[in-house]
Amino acid sequence: MGEMGKAIGLLISGTLVYHHCANRNATLLSLFSDVLIVLLSSLAILGLLFRQLNVSVPVDPLEWQISQDTASNIVARLANTVGAAESVLRVAATGHDKRLFLKVVISLYFLAALGRIISGMTIAYAGLCLFCLYMACQNSQSTGNSVLNRTNRETSE
Repeated sequence: MGEMGKAIGLLISGTLVYHHCANRNATLLSLFSDVLIVLLSSLAILGLLFRQLNVSVPVDPLEWQISQDTASNIVARLANTVGAAESVLRVAATGHDKRLFLKVVISLYFLAALGRIISGMTIAYAGLCLFCLYMACQNSQSTGNSVLNRTNRETSE
């Protein structure tokens, strides 16, 4: 799946989450529970259908595992991200860097004011839409550049 497919898939998923949480006034925990119920029900129905039709499943999901290196890498990246955010906030809170302190205070004030005007789910959905638009533009630029390069090569030959 290309970048455009990822952007469209992300936009569709985000739209479904936004609809579930904002329009239905449900929580993310409710969404997570609904998704698990649908997945478990679907797997149970498929399992019964496969047994009835005598179809063998080639991959056993109980044998799926990730390597120790992959798990360590995921935890290390998460720890680095949390540590970086914590260090920025610590430096801003101590007041040693006045510009950073002002940036953090202004950003938090802006986000608090925006949160009073618009729900958090709407802000997250708008950010997701902008991110998908950015991914689509990046994809169209790279496609346009490759077409332009191909046209230039053909005219020079």
